[in-house]
Amino acid sequence: QVQLVESGGGLVQPGGSLTLSCAASGNILAINGMGWYRQAPGKQRELVASITTGGSTNYADSVKGRFTISIDNAKKMVYLQMNSLEPEDTAVYYCNAAVRQTWPLKVLDSWGQGTQVTVSS
Repeated sequence: QVQLVESGGGLVQPGGSLTLSCAASGNILAINGMGWYRQAPGKQRELVASITTGGSTNYADSVKGRFTISIDNAKKMVYLQMNSLEPEDTAVYYCNAAVRQTWPLKVLDSWGQGTQVTVSS
C-alpha cells in the first residue's frame, strides 16, 4: 500500500503565496518522481510541475517563474511553493508520485485526495 497526503491549501489573495506539501508513505522501495496537478471547475486536470529524484523539473507555462517544486528524497515529500498567485490558479491541487512498491514489485502511479487552493480578493 502507498498513500499520498497533501496539505497546505487554503484561501489567499491575488499576489499572495502558499506552499503545498505532499507526504508519501507505505510500502515504498523508491520514488522515481513526484508532481503536482490541478483541476479547476469545468477544466481538465493539468500538470502544474513535476520533479524527478534526480532534480529534473518540468513546469506548465502558466506557472513558470512563479511556482517552484522541490523534493526531499529522505522524507519522501514533495513541495510546491506558489508565489504571485492569480485567480486563475484556483483549483484542486493533486499530488502525484511514481512509486516503486516493495511488493508486489511494481511502479505505482499514485494520487492524493487533493487540496483546494482558492485565490480571491
